[in-house]
Amino acid sequence: MFPTPVPKLVPNTYDFESKPMVKPTGFREYDARWLFGDEINLMGVQALGMGLGTLLGELGVARELVTGHDFRSYSASIKQALVNGLMAAGVKVHDIGLAVTPMAYFAQFDLDVPAVAMVTASHNENGWTGVKMGAARPLTFGPDEMSRLKEIVLTAAFDLSGGGSYVFHENFPARYLADITNRPKLKHPIKVIAACGNGTAGAFAPRALEMIGAEVIPMDAELDYTFPRYNPNPEDMKMLHAIRDAVLEHGAAVGLGFDGDGDRCGVVDNEGEEIFADKVGVMLARDLSALHPNSTFVVDVKSTGLFATDPVLIANGAKADYWKTGHSYLKRRVHALNALAGFEKSGHYFFNKPIGRGYDDGLVSAFAILDMLDRNPGKSMAELKNALPKTWGSPTMSPHCDDEKKYSVIDRVVKRFEEKKAKGELVAGQKIIDLVTVNGVRVVNEDGTWGLVRASSNKPELVVVVESPVSEARMREMFKSVDETLRENPEVGAYNQTI
Repeated sequence: MFPTPVPKLVPNTYDFESKPMVKPTGFREYDARWLFGDEINLMGVQALGMGLGTLLGELGVARELVTGHDFRSYSASIKQALVNGLMAAGVKVHDIGLAVTPMAYFAQFDLDVPAVAMVTASHNENGWTGVKMGAARPLTFGPDEMSRLKEIVLTAAFDLSGGGSYVFHENFPARYLADITNRPKLKHPIKVIAACGNGTAGAFAPRALEMIGAEVIPMDAELDYTFPRYNPNPEDMKMLHAIRDAVLEHGAAVGLGFDGDGDRCGVVDNEGEEIFADKVGVMLARDLSALHPNSTFVVDVKSTGLFATDPVLIANGAKADYWKTGHSYLKRRVHALNALAGFEKSGHYFFNKPIGRGYDDGLVSAFAILDMLDRNPGKSMAELKNALPKTWGSPTMSPHCDDEKKYSVIDRVVKRFEEKKAKGELVAGQKIIDLVTVNGVRVVNEDGTWGLVRASSNKPELVVVVESPVSEARMREMFKSVDETLRENPEVGAYNQTI
């Protein structure tokens, strides 16, 4: 009998080595994230594998699964513990080794395997671990599957029928790279900074970009799981500023930054200015809707309002669908609507055919950006950006809020803004004309200025984004008003970065 997991154990003790520890809050809305050693131990990861194998059986999915791991000092050990649990639950495990997350998604198709469990903490800092899971390619788990998985694991309701097996696929990355680069080469020379933050993408991204004909200058592409310069997160201003410096030094056409598990791509233009991923999405939507008129694009609620108001997109018949933030939510919505693409402000992009297979892949996103430049040889990245209607937008800002408290805080914040709207109270000096509550609350003023507050799906944080089509001052007024409402809740802590 495998022991029932407990939420807390003390390291360097008999119990820590002999019992599974799994903190319940690690089961997030659409994947799993824990601080390794503080919130989960190796036996806890083994319990997760047992639970996932059990869930596959409940879902009626063949117990066969692809796994891989990102480049952190502990990820290989965590993967082996997960594999042990999966095999105990009768799963045939296909291990592709060190991989970016989209490589594992690709392996589901290439190896004709129904399920995936990628060991990665994504862009989270060192110390974090996690698993991105799915059982219906190209989709990943949503709240229903994650809730059931949590229940199975925390109650040890395992089906340990045994009979599992293990296969290692040697040099699988070559198959992935051959697949994504099986396309026309770029027609024009494009000098690219490929920034990898010493994370997993460093093993693959520079080579892939060279294979489609780009002139690549690798930056922090050497694998180093201490992440000595900055955390590989293309939403982090430290990474973006490092890319800016490299773009200006080398006279590059564009700087591309890849996150820790390679499913996101950040952009810095030829003038060294970072372009937030939602604005890059508008640029790509312009480019793609010219080739594919009347297309639908799914975007998350953190994203710019330009998807709905841009005159070029309107002229091309493009339709915008604002949806919940989160890679699993966007993926499912893109699939359900058969949209051409989905764009998330964090940099997760989802391309359906003829561009991709519906899942998020930072390299496929990078290729789409280079294709856009290749189709516009007379225009620089900065010129394409400057052709968009001007808006003033913030980066993603995240004040601390404990996992156990953040959702109740958001419920109170949503209710507070609903009260303000009902009473006709002013927010940022104007009345509220719209509240979008599909994911937290997006507060929209009469002049189109808006602010968003939601709970982070993968860290003990809230998420705040503001934008104005009028001025920087209006953007700052909205941030001040949103923050004042947040500060009515003492559970909300300091920001990681602010405007």
